[in-house]
Amino acid sequence: MINSLEYNTERKRLIIPEYGRHIQKMIDYAVSIDDREERNKVARAIIGVMGNLNPHLRDVPDFQHKLWDQLFIISDFKLDVDSPYPKPERELLEQKPEPLKYPQNHPKYRFYGNNIKRMIDVCNSWEESDLKEGLKFTIANHMKKSFLNWNKDTVEDGVIFDHLYELSEGKINLAKWDEDLTDSDDLMRGKSRHGGKPSQKNRNTKNNRNKKRY
Repeated sequence: MINSLEYNTERKRLIIPEYGRHIQKMIDYAVSIDDREERNKVARAIIGVMGNLNPHLRDVPDFQHKLWDQLFIISDFKLDVDSPYPKPERELLEQKPEPLKYPQNHPKYRFYGNNIKRMIDVCNSWEESDLKEGLKFTIANHMKKSFLNWNKDTVEDGVIFDHLYELSEGKINLAKWDEDLTDSDDLMRGKSRHGGKPSQKNRNTKNNRNKKRY
């Protein structure tokens, strides 16, 4: 009895561990069968057992196709049976996916972010109208707010206009307009509301936290 014990280090590697050792042995047995008709019969029986292990997937489209593919994969593509589906190819399974193409954007003014450049491109694609003019000043105000978040100081509108002119490749020039952008204090007011000093209630709670209670 002791001599028949098996250790995982001595066992054959499971190709799809989710199905367990017994399914692996059943498929190995099917590969060893010489009679093709009997081999087909055993393969269909194994497919039934594999399906019973995942009853919640029976209504999923192409579930049977997936089971047959896994049957061949577990057999290391050595099982020769009549499958209702095309046999998967080892080369296609082992083929490495192509690297994903991430956008390689290296903007000159990174503190504005990539979304600003996209907004500028959309604005340039619009026809001239009052709506487009409003979008231009909306973009400029957003750029001003982003600049203040980065610089934490004040900035002249002319600087924002110059940056917008450069980022739009000379297509948006707000310097010719007499309208000013939103004041810096108004743009940063929302930030100070959330990031300023704690309220009186919070300060009292913090001060009372270390007091002894009797």
